[in-house]
Amino acid sequence: MRTTLSIGALLILATAIAVPARAQDPEKIIDQYIKAQGGAKSLAKAQTISIEGTFTNADGKNGTYTFDTKLPNRYYSELVIGDQNVVEAYNGKSAWHRTTNGDITTLVGVDGTQLEAAGQYYNSHLVNAKKNKLGVAFIGHAQVRGKDALQIEVTTPAGLKRDVFFDPQSHLIVKESAAIGGIEQEIYYDDYRAAGSLKLPYKIELHRGSDTYQIAVTQASVNSTIGERVFDFPKKSQVQLPDLKALFKEVDDNQKAIDKIKENYAGTRNEEETEYDKTGKVTKHETHEYTFFYLDGDEISTLTKKDGKPLSEEEQDKENKKTQKAIEDIQKNKAKKDAKEEKQKEEGKDKKDDDDDVGIETFLRAAQFVNPRRERFRGQDVLVFDFEPNPEFKPHKLAEKVVHELAGVIWVDEKAHDVARLEAYFVGDFRFAGGVVANLQKGTSFVFEQGYINDEVWLPTYEEAHVGVRVLLVKGFKVNAVTRYSDYKKFNVDSVAAIGKPKDSADPSADPPKQ
Repeated sequence: MRTTLSIGALLILATAIAVPARAQDPEKIIDQYIKAQGGAKSLAKAQTISIEGTFTNADGKNGTYTFDTKLPNRYYSELVIGDQNVVEAYNGKSAWHRTTNGDITTLVGVDGTQLEAAGQYYNSHLVNAKKNKLGVAFIGHAQVRGKDALQIEVTTPAGLKRDVFFDPQSHLIVKESAAIGGIEQEIYYDDYRAAGSLKLPYKIELHRGSDTYQIAVTQASVNSTIGERVFDFPKKSQVQLPDLKALFKEVDDNQKAIDKIKENYAGTRNEEETEYDKTGKVTKHETHEYTFFYLDGDEISTLTKKDGKPLSEEEQDKENKKTQKAIEDIQKNKAKKDAKEEKQKEEGKDKKDDDDDVGIETFLRAAQFVNPRRERFRGQDVLVFDFEPNPEFKPHKLAEKVVHELAGVIWVDEKAHDVARLEAYFVGDFRFAGGVVANLQKGTSFVFEQGYINDEVWLPTYEEAHVGVRVLLVKGFKVNAVTRYSDYKKFNVDSVAAIGKPKDSADPSADPPKQ
């Protein structure tokens, strides 16, 4: 039997179908939240937010809770139960935590990035999400405490995601879900009250891993004074910084020796690149695999796989020719450089640094160093310290301008005289040619990590970059790139003809190194 629908029924059906489509607008949901909080201006004026409360845990022990944020990206969360003090913090340069046994350590990798993302999220208040490089996407309707809620997904420039749930009536946040410092957390908010220019929750239920904390807020304030020391490493965990000029000079001198040792190693490099749209959705994903070795301090690479598939014979031949040309170019440039230096030496002139070189003096003058501490990293004893732009330094050259826009943290092996890890990000937009050529956006960050190979030399093991860039004033995009180095093999540098060195620089009959 054929069934027909009346025009009225069709209109009702069409309306029912259209409602979810209109609701699937994350920007509108966020705009309603911003208005419920008094508007974008009120949120933008919130320089600091401080929440304090008390709770009783599952064991019946009383505790206190502290939550502080401060523009532009500071974050501090503390749970105190008896003599146990659990802290997670981001000070604008590095992420750190204090565990229940009292250990205070720097967080690296995803755990550290999660805390950095938390600092960015809580200080943005979702105002100007696009400008703050936050992707937002509507997920759907959800149930929170038996009530309807609107769920959106917030994606940071690093690709980390956080679920945020809004009350459709009050438009305030009722729940958040994300991993922070390597621990899955769910936070429920209730009993919002006026606190200065904003509305803050006076009931918080924190699910942290397997633990639950029912927090009764005793004090909530906006724009109260919060010093930078709140977010920094505790004084007792810090040490006296050595003479950084001498330390960096040792690292720089050691690098020249390392460059020669590196030429005895070959390995594999895997690159993974992901591009996102404004909502945080992946629009492009590619992987590449290379074999590589070192020549005169430079890495010589040959592409062998794309997206997990080996290259065709023709493609591989083209790549091998590119590698051969790269070697020849390096050798020619070295010959020119050596001739120039020899001429300068004969004329009694000092060697001039290239404009693009970032020397020790540049780094020492353009940055200031804080929070020194000693830690264990990948089984090695290292000196760790944060750095940030020196406000008294006035950059002129391109290299100086780049360094002066960076903040981050460095891990230095003092015994091996090398950098074990470096994290840095741009504190502001960095414009090439006034922004006409390209504009690296604020928050663009990178990570560089090395491993101590064969108890002989530090070699790259990991690189990570989160890039927001606008090219030629038109195209803007966000890209996350991860590079992993592996399969380091040691060989005799004089027997590498088959992996690309010119025939006249090695024995043509030599066997290639085994990969």
